[in-house]
Amino acid sequence: MTMTTGLTGIYGLLSTGRCIGRPEQDVMTRFTAFLVTTLLAAGSSGCASTSNPEPKLYPNNHLKQVGSRTALRDITECKQLALTSGVNEHKDGEVGRKAAGGAAIGGATGGAYGLVRGNAAERGLAGAAAGAAAGTVRGTMQSSETSPVFRNFVNRCLRERGYEVIGWQ
Repeated sequence: MTMTTGLTGIYGLLSTGRCIGRPEQDVMTRFTAFLVTTLLAAGSSGCASTSNPEPKLYPNNHLKQVGSRTALRDITECKQLALTSGVNEHKDGEVGRKAAGGAAIGGATGGAYGLVRGNAAERGLAGAAAGAAAGTVRGTMQSSETSPVFRNFVNRCLRERGYEVIGWQ
């Protein structure tokens, strides 16, 4: 399927509910192909832009006294203490939860639209697929973010050692 034919078919699907282009392909096949392509593109761009943030310290008297080398060692020790205490560094489980939530919202929205415009089952299924795809992309991007519990643990550990964390970057 060429990009022009694919976009024409998707535009026709979204505006009329019928396929324009190749009649031998059904609506769900074309829509699914479009969603998979969108997911792959968004997922790969999200992976390329992720980084591992570190706590940033305010240059108070304690930091000036111990120096940056000791501060870096203390940051590493506090992060390790969090991990050995059972705190997850990243937001695990976001992908499945976001995909399920997106599918529920998309399915309900598509089904409601289908009740008004006709063919509620097909539109609900298409909405669920679109919602699941969007939720998967969002969950994938957020699952690589540092967990708020992990950040709070490390912040407290550093504060108890005399540092002032001003944020994570």
